[in-house]
Amino acid sequence: MLVLFTDTDCDVTPAIAKEYGYKLISMPYSVDGKTTYPYIDFDVFDAKAFYNVLRTGVLPNTSAVSRDVYISYFEPIFAAGSDILYVHFSRAMSASFEAMDQAVAMLKSKYPGREFYSVDTKGISAGSLYIVRFVGDLYKAGKSAPEIVQAAKDEVDHIGFYFFVDDLKFFMHSGRVSGLAGTMGTLLGIRPIIYVGDDGKMTSIGKEKGRTKAVARLMSYIEELGDDVKNHRVIIGHSDCLENAELVAEEIRNRFGRDIAIEFTVVNPTIGSHCGPNGVGIVFHAKHR
Repeated sequence: MLVLFTDTDCDVTPAIAKEYGYKLISMPYSVDGKTTYPYIDFDVFDAKAFYNVLRTGVLPNTSAVSRDVYISYFEPIFAAGSDILYVHFSRAMSASFEAMDQAVAMLKSKYPGREFYSVDTKGISAGSLYIVRFVGDLYKAGKSAPEIVQAAKDEVDHIGFYFFVDDLKFFMHSGRVSGLAGTMGTLLGIRPIIYVGDDGKMTSIGKEKGRTKAVARLMSYIEELGDDVKNHRVIIGHSDCLENAELVAEEIRNRFGRDIAIEFTVVNPTIGSHCGPNGVGIVFHAKHR
């Protein structure tokens, strides 16, 4: 038997996890010294309340998951005689995966007959959710673990993920984005444009003044790089700014047809700690990253 795992950094809620049969690993964040584990310390993410706290100027922190925590998730599955497939956020973005590797090595020596498969989505938030759903569909279709892993790794390299944020201070605080200018764009109405490359890292690739130009910049990427966009998932992620996300969706419908399927997701609080409120991103099937 194969058991699926994913994590909350992939914008996966308990409802989405249940839809496919995923077990959900909670990735922590801290606000004012209090650490919270999503969907362990709360049942439903109150995005409005969380992002309103950040709007007051609070800068949250995040932390890696320990080896022992990974063991607590994985060992019961191995002990029951099942294998594991873990679809996770980008390995390049966290030290958590060093602890995961240690945990898996220990468990495989203890349970030598078991297999551990993983899919690095090379993304976060909505970019990872795309692959989580892709894998979940294959799993429900009865594909084997090696088949799923190979198909997912191919698909990962065809995910376009571009977004803009409202304020650089959150990313500058976390240090998770390369190429950032050392100024706070908010005062000038500047929206930094960021993408996630094939190295699984976030990189600032430009800036636009004002929301309209930032949305137009996102549209330029989907038009330039999009590959059979209408027949694949399109996911729009936002950090408590549904109005802006709907503007992006409307532009996509204008270009690709009113019947295009678009899914909205709210950026989870752990990743929201890095990007801050009022960010919007698009995820689409692309010719390449």
